[in-house]
Amino acid sequence: MEEINRAFGVTEVRVRSRSLASDASRSTASKLLLRQRLHQLMTCVDDLGPRDELHHKVSQALDGAFLLCGRRADMPRKDRFRLHMVTWNVASADPSADVSSLLHLSSPRRPDLYVIGLQEVYSGPVRFVSDLAFEDAWSRLFMTTLAPLGYLKVSSIRMQGLLILVFSKLDHVPFIRDIQATYTRTGIFGYWGNKGGVSIRMSFYGHMLCFLNCHLAAHMQYVTERIDEFEHILDTQTFDSPKAPSILEHRLVFWFGDLNFRIQDHGMQFVRSCINNQTYSLLWSKDQLTMMKKKEPLLQEFEEGPLDFQPTFKFDRNSDVYDSSGKKRKPAWTDRILWRLRPQGETVEEEEEFPLKIRQESYTSDMTYSISDHKPVVGLFTLEMKKLQESPLVRLYPEGDWSADMDAMLVYCPLQPFPSSAWDWIGLYKVGFSCASDYITYTWVKDDEVAFSEELVQVYISKSAIPVLGGECVLCYYSSALQCVIGISEPFKVHVSKVAIEEGLVPENINGLDKALAT
Repeated sequence: MEEINRAFGVTEVRVRSRSLASDASRSTASKLLLRQRLHQLMTCVDDLGPRDELHHKVSQALDGAFLLCGRRADMPRKDRFRLHMVTWNVASADPSADVSSLLHLSSPRRPDLYVIGLQEVYSGPVRFVSDLAFEDAWSRLFMTTLAPLGYLKVSSIRMQGLLILVFSKLDHVPFIRDIQATYTRTGIFGYWGNKGGVSIRMSFYGHMLCFLNCHLAAHMQYVTERIDEFEHILDTQTFDSPKAPSILEHRLVFWFGDLNFRIQDHGMQFVRSCINNQTYSLLWSKDQLTMMKKKEPLLQEFEEGPLDFQPTFKFDRNSDVYDSSGKKRKPAWTDRILWRLRPQGETVEEEEEFPLKIRQESYTSDMTYSISDHKPVVGLFTLEMKKLQESPLVRLYPEGDWSADMDAMLVYCPLQPFPSSAWDWIGLYKVGFSCASDYITYTWVKDDEVAFSEELVQVYISKSAIPVLGGECVLCYYSSALQCVIGISEPFKVHVSKVAIEEGLVPENINGLDKALAT
């Protein structure tokens, strides 16, 4: 093989490769060098005779290279998804006017998923009843911020002051299935929801994920109670799923929230000195959660990034000053984000064939917000995995031109078997809609079917349900059995009604749905 190396000039190429200066350009340079070597190989091959000993060696080397390339091509392609997580105890405060910093909206790389967990959302009796009928103020803020950017709220659940919201880029929505949400109360012996946990589980491209937002017992001395509450939440929260009926049976679990673990033993002066000098590592050994992980096998299964940010509790409101009241509570990292990949010994055959990897990109607090006595914590993650689902369950599209001047027709095509129901419906949405219930109009699939075959189904839409002013719209198929959107059409234009124009209708004289579509 040395003879081949000399013939191909490999030694010279290796010397040149070491002179490449930048790590950032190394991949590109490596490909260029490989192309150079292939060009040299072609020159060498032209000079070889079929009986030349070197001809046989070159053939063997090429056979090995083709074998390696073939194996690489057969390997399952992995995709990367960015996950942006937020936990924030908002201390009953009304929402900030701007959450751009919290959501990193100025970043050129937008996440695929946002998961936002809040604690102590204001839940006074009158407000709470109103929030049950309508979206609470915090949910509305996040929805109105993210919807114009192409994100859809796929699920949420609230238990008194605990709230969790999951947003997804529209492209991923048909692949987020098997969504279920539940909660566990731990306040006042399990009867009050001021403490406890809310969770949302879902299948994301076939991989089972679970997000658990907790608010655990407060105060320094209740560290054992916090662990007991966490274990109680894990034991009591179950899901109607043979693959993952409990939280820990999910492929990937995120545990986050106001976990209320404190910094033990160190005095106030030492803690504040470490914060001022940014020597946070001197405090880690006395962080209660870190200490309990050494004792509790369950906690050892959860990972967390380094606490390289100042403690997020407790601040004077509307300031960056730690508690200056008479209580002078010691600063602590009460607000945390941890994760757990199912241990290797518990994985099933499918998971071994299609592994999921997680990498934390950053873990920090956002000091720009001061409406609460807590600072929000943000964790950015990359999930690397192969999509187990490549196509949606349903493809749908409008048939012909749409306007309020005539009845319309849409067509859907089931691409895979799914549990259809008489309660399935198809909604018409304005582009930039915020959630599945944010439709302009909808039609029950089974009631309004007009024609069907094994491949295509036509569904009727009355012209009275179509907005007079028209606009850019999409169609979504909502599965009642799966509790999620399983198909989204490409955007299409609903034309302005010619009849309305002829009759001189203006926005003030048309219904509210048209006004909303026009804005």
